[in-house]
Amino acid sequence: MKLASVIDAQKLIDEHPFGRFQRLIFFMCFVIVMLDGFDTAAIGFIAPSLLTEWHLAKPDLAPVLSSALFGLAFGALVSGPLSDRVGRRSLMVGSVFLFGVACVASAFSANLGQLTVLRFVTGIGLGAAMPGAVTMMDEFCPTRRRATVTSLMCCGFPLGAALGGLFAAWLIPHAGWRSVLILGGIAPILHTVLLLLKMPESVRFMVASGKAVERIRAILVRISDEAIHARGFALTERAQGTGGNGIGLVLSRPYIVGSLMLWLAAFMGLVIIYALINWMPILLKDAGLSPKSATLISALFPLGGIGAVLCGALMDRFNANLVIAACYALAAVSLFCIGETAAHVGLLVPFVIVCGVLVNTAQASMNALAAAFYPTEGRGTGVAWMLGIARFGGIAGSFLVAELVRSHFSLVGIFATIAVAGALSCIALLVKQRALPHVFRPTPGGVESLSH
Repeated sequence: MKLASVIDAQKLIDEHPFGRFQRLIFFMCFVIVMLDGFDTAAIGFIAPSLLTEWHLAKPDLAPVLSSALFGLAFGALVSGPLSDRVGRRSLMVGSVFLFGVACVASAFSANLGQLTVLRFVTGIGLGAAMPGAVTMMDEFCPTRRRATVTSLMCCGFPLGAALGGLFAAWLIPHAGWRSVLILGGIAPILHTVLLLLKMPESVRFMVASGKAVERIRAILVRISDEAIHARGFALTERAQGTGGNGIGLVLSRPYIVGSLMLWLAAFMGLVIIYALINWMPILLKDAGLSPKSATLISALFPLGGIGAVLCGALMDRFNANLVIAACYALAAVSLFCIGETAAHVGLLVPFVIVCGVLVNTAQASMNALAAAFYPTEGRGTGVAWMLGIARFGGIAGSFLVAELVRSHFSLVGIFATIAVAGALSCIALLVKQRALPHVFRPTPGGVESLSH
């Protein structure tokens, strides 16, 4: 049989429907993100039981609550460059197995010190798993649907956190707090088996790394029979003038401004999210609401993540930077309004819902934005470093509100200060858009390369 000329791997993916093989990859990545959400939130569900069983004061929980966040940041920063060097699949499988084993081991902690160390290790696995799933899904998705599919996948995180709450509410009274961690660990260990059996390596990574044609063909043929006749595979999307990959590409001259702006936007987004999740119930209670009302109203905030699907569709149709920048700008306005209306429940509730939709949608959509910004050679590092640096924003958000409360800021002043973070995220994305907009640039030899 005569073989055809060299086929562009991404063009082949773009020209065919999102088929059964890609839906399987989506399912496996969605489950990873869902398990990530469950295990990240697990410590919050078991915290009251820890206080009782180990006779702790609330401040004693600070190390164990923050250790996973530091682990998340460390895992993301280390895993990104590794995935661009050794591949997406191995890092993904290893990270899911690691956080599963560490979570099960956490269930057998004898004291707070052991639990703190094991939560840090769990965080390392979690921090590597999310960017791996985002990168893998992006590289198997048609360009026209990337933002929509990636954003839909990221909705697994709030779903996992919500399921964790439901399971914890049933398990803790019947089997104790350790059962929540055992469940949160066994599930990813079992999922590792499915990943080993069914998860392929990213074809775009394989083409960019010069892997054997036969290996690439074996994967692409599951998307289209056209791959059978190819004598070779290529990518017309190449890094612009960097001559490197991984962190070298992310920090290279064509990408440095965009990278810094992505980091700033994601960092400030998590400042908002962690500030509100950790402090809103306390702030609303201090504003005069009953503890029950403060808790219920605060619970409306994280439910907004499902809006990421709509935002993803808008990103695929319009300018992605401007779509997310608009979400952050409107979130800043809604945050200010929460501070102004805290004493009026009828006005407060809709502003909390709107703020939750805007902030969580924008933050979830940042994953798709980062994945689309970088070429294959630096995508794993780019996505992972954005998520890793953003985790420090979560830590900063909690400390920010604590300091504002200590400085006797009014409720209006606190929410106005948090709103500044939304404005800074908006500005960062506007700078990114102006510094490096989405354009096609010709490369030597007449091949077009897409620069985001």
